[in-house]
Amino acid sequence: MAELGRRARKASRSVALASRKAKDDALRAAAAAIRQAAPAILAANALDAADAEARGATAAFLDRLTLDADRIEAMARGMEEIAALADPVGRVLAVYERPNGLRIERVSTPLGVIGVIYESRPNVTADAGALCLKSGNAAILRCGSESLRSSIAIHQCLVAGLASANLPEAAISLAPTAERAAVGAMLAGLDGNIDVIVPRGGKSLVARVQHDARVPVFAHLEGLVHVFVHADADLDMAKRIVLNAKMRRTGICGAAETLLVDRACAATHLTPLVASLLDSGCEVRGDEATRACDPRVKPAGAEDWRTEYLDAIITVGVVDGLDAAIDHIESYGSHHTDAIVTRNEAVARRFLAEVDSAIVLHNASTQFADGGEFGFGAEIGIATGRMHARGPVGVEQLTSFKYRVHGAGQVRG
Repeated sequence: MAELGRRARKASRSVALASRKAKDDALRAAAAAIRQAAPAILAANALDAADAEARGATAAFLDRLTLDADRIEAMARGMEEIAALADPVGRVLAVYERPNGLRIERVSTPLGVIGVIYESRPNVTADAGALCLKSGNAAILRCGSESLRSSIAIHQCLVAGLASANLPEAAISLAPTAERAAVGAMLAGLDGNIDVIVPRGGKSLVARVQHDARVPVFAHLEGLVHVFVHADADLDMAKRIVLNAKMRRTGICGAAETLLVDRACAATHLTPLVASLLDSGCEVRGDEATRACDPRVKPAGAEDWRTEYLDAIITVGVVDGLDAAIDHIESYGSHHTDAIVTRNEAVARRFLAEVDSAIVLHNASTQFADGGEFGFGAEIGIATGRMHARGPVGVEQLTSFKYRVHGAGQVRG
């Protein structure tokens, strides 16, 4: 791992100065290699999935782990979309002139070496590697043991793309071991060779990273995502949004985990919303009012309001209007993604202004909490902290800046 860090640091100097054409050529070649290697990737993934299933992995976990032809094509297409983005490096962010004639420019620069620690999603190997390269950074990737075979097969395609564009292969490195000690080494910074860590996974992983890291961390906390159906919500729209927010893909961080229904519309909206979820195969755990509307609803315990299920389970409760909904989200949410369904524009403006989450939505599914849907090509994660990057972390968020100062012989008195 120490040698991996040294090689990545050396490679970072090359990719920071690489032309847009070289980076884009590497990404397009890697995308082509992924398509060509699809049978090998699927074979490796089948072994990973079989092992996970034998160990009793949940259906949601297996969904995150399993690849198919469509997901492989999505990986390849995502890399091509990243290649098509404007180069985020070297952008002049601001220019101003001082009274003494100094001309100052603020210019975007890469962060350096980015360590990405993730769990079951093998597609993160492609997304993270591509985003780091496009933004002029070197990447050190550490996948979960469950997806090691799949990630190795994908990583080989990334290396092939780098080689074809005459970029250093160490620009995208994959930790070749499932040993947990590799994570500890990365959190320690690999002798100063990692500049920032991005954790992508469950609550325990992120908590460990935040507790143990000796380098800056882009916090990606759990997705305790809420949908609030306000009194002025259109019922048909609310049903569509809630069902999609929960059930489109239950294992992603943008999936809704709690539904809040305004007491002012509970008589007309609560039963149809709950029935729609139950009929779709979703388990509903609810408060007293929710249990009274359908005998299939199970009682919600204190921990349910704080649980990221990542499964076909949702907690449903009735609240007394907008203020109570905002208070509930502030008390139980993770500042990731929250949505309101309402026809009342003034209420929507208050919700969007007062809910302190990285992503807030009005009349739209929370499953749009995704870098690709934001037009970023892909994302390395959803940052829920308040420093530097927040929300989907794409190529622009993986840059910092420096100041270039142009003078004509000025000295300071």
